[in-house]
Amino acid sequence: MEKIILTIKAIVFAMLIAAGSGAARAADKGSADEAIALVKKAVAYIKANGQEKAFAEFSNPHGQFKDRDMYINVTSMNGVNLAHGMNPKLIGKNMLELRDADGKYFIKAFIETGNSKGKGWVDYQWPNPVTKAVEAKSTYVEKVDEVLVGCGIYKN
Repeated sequence: MEKIILTIKAIVFAMLIAAGSGAARAADKGSADEAIALVKKAVAYIKANGQEKAFAEFSNPHGQFKDRDMYINVTSMNGVNLAHGMNPKLIGKNMLELRDADGKYFIKAFIETGNSKGKGWVDYQWPNPVTKAVEAKSTYVEKVDEVLVGCGIYKN
């Protein structure tokens, strides 16, 4: 009987540890509401400071528009990357034909969302730089001054 109780305690302890590590991982990830808030902050920054200053700030990986796994990216309406908070090597590149792991043209979907609704979410599959696995990702985009300001979150 004592062995059974000890085994149950060990199982409960292991479950608590696993739950705690999941909560810690969740704290390292941005939420949908936080992504929207970061985009709204970026849009306000563009309006207050102009595109040139804003795009430079958005592309600063240590700046105010980088929060845990979230960052701002800006895409022109013809698919050219204008600012990127995670990978500045993408700036100036036309990303229109870029596809996700399932073959979806997600930059075209960003543009379609911006043109049709002005703002919204686009779902696609993309490699997570932390886990190195292809995961479900959603990016919130908002059209402002003929550019798309976006911030994505991994859903897993």
